[in-house]
Amino acid sequence: MRVIGGIARSRHLRTLRGKRIRPTADRVREALFNILGERISGIRFLDLFAGSGSVGIEALSRGAARVVFVEQDPRAIRVLRQNLQSLGWEEKALIYPQHVFQALEIISRQEEKFEVVFADPPYHRRWPQRLLEKIGEKILLVSGGWLIIEHHVKENLSSREGEWWQIRTERYGDTMLSFYTRKE
Repeated sequence: MRVIGGIARSRHLRTLRGKRIRPTADRVREALFNILGERISGIRFLDLFAGSGSVGIEALSRGAARVVFVEQDPRAIRVLRQNLQSLGWEEKALIYPQHVFQALEIISRQEEKFEVVFADPPYHRRWPQRLLEKIGEKILLVSGGWLIIEHHVKENLSSREGEWWQIRTERYGDTMLSFYTRKE
């Protein structure tokens, strides 16, 4: 795995072997950041189910000011820390080493807000729906911010869900990216 764009372009990242962690494919990451474009510069970015951190690290490489990573697997957290350290970005990052809903609760109490929240939950476990509900409850996005959920193509997400409007979807093989913003 490598960083695709920005100041760390072509730098290699450590990853975990095995089926417990499914890193976002290079093709999907590249498409995601092409869509985000200049929007990424100077923002706060929340990376849920971060794994080895490839998406959040890509955001830092492309100009995000701060990335908060949420990951509960201790092995993935070790690899994520090594990746951040190898790039010298420990100061720009914060890692919550716990279950995503526990981390969202803490982040919400601290009243931290993000311009982009990216979630890559395990496929086929109704995570996307649960995330829409929980993130909507916690109000973690600034006005006009985006929630982006990576999910399997067979997981159909509603175009309108509670406070959320789906503003875009993109398909890459069996992977979908669904982009949401809150109703104002």
